Amino acid sequence: MSLKQYKNKRDFEKTSEPDGNEQKTIEKPLFVVQKHDASHLHYDLRLKMGGVLKSWAIPKGPSLNPDIKRLAIPTEDHPIDYVDFEGIIPEGNYGAGIVIIWDKGTYENKSLKKGNLIDMEQAYEKGHISLIFNGEKLKGGFNLIKMKPDDKWLLIKKNDSEAKRKGVILEEKPDSVLSGRSLKDIRKENED
Repeated sequence: MSLKQYKNKRDFEKTSEPDGNEQKTIEKPLFVVQKHDASHLHYDLRLKMGGVLKSWAIPKGPSLNPDIKRLAIPTEDHPIDYVDFEGIIPEGNYGAGIVIIWDKGTYENKSLKKGNLIDMEQAYEKGHISLIFNGEKLKGGFNLIKMKPDDKWLLIKKNDSEAKRKGVILEEKPDSVLSGRSLKDIRKENED
């Protein structure tokens, strides 16, 4: 897994995003969901896998309702350091806009093939990732399923004790788990 595409899209003299040259060594299976107000508001799901963060843009954000399937569009791999990135990507740069860490935590791989646990890289190649999120906002089981023949995926909440059919977590808990700030707070701080 490579960061070549990530690095080719960015000018690190103009953006404060991590350049990926000094990779953190983190053993835990981490995930982050970043709320990204770019050309349009969306959420980016990133899973630590194979030394990088495998990434998907989720236009409508994750849902805790098992009846709602969320489109997840693969994006380029990101460096592990990106799990802590929150701030502004300046105008004129790829992904220009405000980024907050909407949720962060660890995950447990529950991906099976013929009843046996397989590693995350195999699950990704197979196109069916099953996991349990242990975040502040996202908890419980989820599936990421690749749609064929597209390269698009679906993020689906499993019907478990953490499932919620009422309420919208995106609206109930909109702010950063890292700083407690909202997108508006960060915008205002940078206008002053």
